Amino acid sequence: MKFSALVLTLTLSGAAAFAPSASRIPATFAVFSTPVETATEAVNGTPEEAAPAEPAVAEPVAAAVPVDLPVAAEEKVEVPVVAEAPVDKILPGRYNNPEGAMSIALPMLKRPNKLDGTHAGDFGFDPLGLSEQFDLYTMQEAEIRHARLAMLAVVGWPMAELLGPKWLLQEGGCAPSVLNGFNPITFFATVAIFGGIGFLEYKTSLRTTHNTKSGKQHREDMSEIWDLGVAGDYDFDPLELYSSVGNDAKARKGLREVEISHGRSAMLGITGFAAWEALTGHAIVENSMFFHPNLLLPALVFGYTAFNAVYKVENNDQYLFQISKTSEGDALMQNLALGMPTDKDREESAAKFSAAVDGAKNFIEKVSESYNKMADGYLEYSTGIDKKDE
Repeated sequence: MKFSALVLTLTLSGAAAFAPSASRIPATFAVFSTPVETATEAVNGTPEEAAPAEPAVAEPVAAAVPVDLPVAAEEKVEVPVVAEAPVDKILPGRYNNPEGAMSIALPMLKRPNKLDGTHAGDFGFDPLGLSEQFDLYTMQEAEIRHARLAMLAVVGWPMAELLGPKWLLQEGGCAPSVLNGFNPITFFATVAIFGGIGFLEYKTSLRTTHNTKSGKQHREDMSEIWDLGVAGDYDFDPLELYSSVGNDAKARKGLREVEISHGRSAMLGITGFAAWEALTGHAIVENSMFFHPNLLLPALVFGYTAFNAVYKVENNDQYLFQISKTSEGDALMQNLALGMPTDKDREESAAKFSAAVDGAKNFIEKVSESYNKMADGYLEYSTGIDKKDE
């Protein structure tokens, strides 16, 4: 029996050598095996010797057949695009002009290197090259101070000539000035005014704005440019008008540009006032449509507004002056044309007008007849003469 068991063991171990191991079988194929009967115990608990088993023959393993398994389609994962928050700062440059581009103010000249539109009021105007010789911030500070004084003067000059007493004015009703002259009162008043302005200049010329509300805001707005903030910052805004058009860096820059543009116009205007009166000896308010009631100024304003509502004036590299109709102007003209009466409307209007005229004539005739009857009756009553007997 022991010999039979040994033979059986050797046979099974030899057959197993030809069968592939479980680790080498692909997971996608099933492995079929045949159970081998081993020695059993005899019935009634008596052990019996195991019968010699037939040699086990390993069943052939099916050859690996490539199977096309469904592959999940590659899903396109949409990554949400997060929009970058707008940078609430003034960035270098404004017109995206490269180095050496032409100036906006003077197209025949190249743009100065330091004037790229970053600062308010910068249109590339520097024909004398002062921005290359002096500190840019210092010149901006000087310009905004002169601009503010000029805006006050350009209003005060004509108001003095219109409302001031005659004994304060010079010959011809001109305002007192360096070119027009002074009398003792206006001289001391002018000295006092300029003394106050000079004291303000002395106290604020070296001011610091690091700790002020507007100074901190300006340094944040201009942090990409420099650490100097904004020229002309006195932290003075009692009515909170600085944020009236928007509380962001671009809106604040826009208001600064409005201020400096008006200031430049005022500097030119006050210079023109002084030159005109010095050369002619006549007050600027004399025979001027801007300072006396007239219809010419409203007519000019209306014409200017109407023209700009329909047309625009532009220039390019081919034409210096060209007038073209805007799309809004074209739509406005079409609406006006639709609102105009047609021939049928004009005929109907003419017929209504003619009927109204005829009705007015009939009414006047009836009133005239009634009046004549009343006059005849009054004459008959007062004189006793019947007009029919005449």
